[in-house]
Amino acid sequence: MTDIASIPTALSLLPEGAPWLETSIGLCLLAAVAFLAHLLVRKIILRLALRLLPDDGAALAGIAGRLSAIVPAIIVARGVGAVPHLPDAAVAVARNVVSAFVILTVMLAVSGALDLANQLYQRRPDAASRPIKGYVQVVKMLLFAGAAILIVAALMEQSPLLLLSGLGAMAAVLMLVFKDTILSLVASVQLTSNDMLRVGDWIEMPQLNADGDVIDIALHTVKVQNWDKTITTIPTHRLIAESYKNWRGMREAGGRRIKRSLSIDQTSIRFLTGEERQAMRRFALIDDYLDRKRAELDRWNERLAAAGRDPVNDRRATNIGTFRAYVVAYLRSHARVSQDMTMLVRQLQPGPQGLPLEIYCFTATTAWADYESIQADIFDHLLAILPEFGLRLFQEPSGQDVRRLLAA
Repeated sequence: MTDIASIPTALSLLPEGAPWLETSIGLCLLAAVAFLAHLLVRKIILRLALRLLPDDGAALAGIAGRLSAIVPAIIVARGVGAVPHLPDAAVAVARNVVSAFVILTVMLAVSGALDLANQLYQRRPDAASRPIKGYVQVVKMLLFAGAAILIVAALMEQSPLLLLSGLGAMAAVLMLVFKDTILSLVASVQLTSNDMLRVGDWIEMPQLNADGDVIDIALHTVKVQNWDKTITTIPTHRLIAESYKNWRGMREAGGRRIKRSLSIDQTSIRFLTGEERQAMRRFALIDDYLDRKRAELDRWNERLAAAGRDPVNDRRATNIGTFRAYVVAYLRSHARVSQDMTMLVRQLQPGPQGLPLEIYCFTATTAWADYESIQADIFDHLLAILPEFGLRLFQEPSGQDVRRLLAA
């Protein structure tokens, strides 16, 4: 390799009276030496070293590749003074620019190392619940801010402390400029420390049209992939300032709630006759209920008869009560309905649209498609078997009903 000290010796052999030619040849020789050094470090030494690295060598290669650019930069800084007839101002500018380049290169390498550290951390089992990407971004911002001060100081040949002393007067302006960053940093700390949000959580935030899985948590933004595959970007601080729903609890519980009502036509509700009550024996699921209910009613009515009360005071079974007992028994026998969670079949407040009979239970799975299938199967069966109990669903008149009325 050509030595830097040999540049003046080689140029002394040129004829006198052509300083620009000597300067040009000196710059070309310096560039050639820097290029050969870069080639030697990056293409030979670095490539041999990377073969000895583990699987993460590809990621380390980018970091090492940036650092390898420092070698030719140092050669340029040391050799530019040996170029003949080059003005002192040009030498100083070249050295300042090289110093700034070295600072920037080191900061980019450190930034790559931080990204690599974040990638390695994401392999941990608890990385989804406690991401560090926001903290890494804060550290990178501080490093680049410090690098910017050092670069300006190197270009101006001033002390960095002199530049820092002038930042005190700009504190108010900086607070205004970085307001969102400060808010996002505080929000990231709260979200992480309180375990309020993880990558993979299903969240729902209607005010921002977000309804889907969290795919990324950064310092300033949280990305949500909605169910229609669109991406909604939410400012991190808004997840603290505003309300949102996190469905993680449902997934961890292992069951998803079914809460839906059947609107019963109230005119179809009535007492069951003895024959109808006996006919209900066809439903094997409510055998125990019918026996228990018959014994309870018989005891009540016997006491009324012994007291000489009018039979109008007797208690009798109803079709709606029997149907409600059937629904409970059906849900308890359903293999895909969770038996360990709350299960209710209750009547809600009657209204103009009939008597709502609400089914409240949980499926044994949280998978969306399976949940919808289980819910549909349950209500398919209940809607089809409802007339067997002498009940009707309430439905507002349609155009077909009007046509039938007019035809009649």
